[in-house]
Amino acid sequence: MKIALDAMGGDLAPQATVQGAINALKKATDEIDVLLVGDEKQIISELGNSIPDHISIHPTTQIVTMNDNGSKVFKSKPDSSIVQGIKLVKEQKADAFISAGHTGAVMATSLFLLGRIPHVKRPALGAFIPTQKGGKILCDVGVNPDAKPKHLLQFAIMASMYLDHVEGIKNTKIGLINIGVEPSKGSEMYLETHQLLEKELPNFIGNVESRNLFDSEANVLVCDGFVGNTLIKFAEGWITTFSEMIKNKINDNMRLRLGAWLIKPALNDIQYQYDYEEHGGSPLLGVNGISIIAHGSSTSKAIMNSILLAQKSIKRNLIQDISMGIDEHLGAVS
Repeated sequence: MKIALDAMGGDLAPQATVQGAINALKKATDEIDVLLVGDEKQIISELGNSIPDHISIHPTTQIVTMNDNGSKVFKSKPDSSIVQGIKLVKEQKADAFISAGHTGAVMATSLFLLGRIPHVKRPALGAFIPTQKGGKILCDVGVNPDAKPKHLLQFAIMASMYLDHVEGIKNTKIGLINIGVEPSKGSEMYLETHQLLEKELPNFIGNVESRNLFDSEANVLVCDGFVGNTLIKFAEGWITTFSEMIKNKINDNMRLRLGAWLIKPALNDIQYQYDYEEHGGSPLLGVNGISIIAHGSSTSKAIMNSILLAQKSIKRNLIQDISMGIDEHLGAVS
């Protein structure tokens, strides 16, 4: 299988992307080929002027920056690493595409070039959330701030398929993010969504409040993109702030510094469990091809795990099975 990687995307590119590709080839359980898409000179320099086996370069002349309008990149920068990488998937020269670059550009170009899986109304972005009860996926986290009930039904189906195929989590349970657990709570759109999910999905367990995201029985958490994006960014900010608070308290107190050594193994385990780099990027669910969006600050480890995520998505027929899952509920979303 061939995986196209945006070598120029991300805060630490191309060093992190190139090294991540090399590391992925060492760790992959099946043979893969990585196509590094981007500035040829920079890529070769990072490779040490020697191209390893199973790595090839697809040269481009343009780079997408965060100042570019994502929806117009396809036309304004057709020879960029994002556009050319997704084109490789469209032309079946690659089986998946990964980028830690401009999220809006990846989403817009993926939708324009790859199109949607048949009968999918809107693609969505799912974010994997590790918890003590196993992994969860929050969907949507930013693509659809104005979603409708039939869209959230499809988000639930696609996210369930992702957890099953890629994370190996079977018998998923679906919860609807809301301001209360009662079916009567929430806006009109969320009231209608609750009724639709209850009717169509036997594994729907009802509303889930944000305070219960981590300990709820639901491992598929569905919401519109506005709510999801707000939740995920608040979580990122809170984790960073809380970590800094702990560090400052320990540094200010000798007894705490001594005690910190005793609990350091436990803190390291928690950090490992909740480290986004351990889980790679997030798949753009609903587009007719595997397009994975990685965190903008991805290190080589995050890039490596994104490549391994793409490998699993290809091997386990994620796109085909999402299509089958959507087809089972066509009457509810037509």
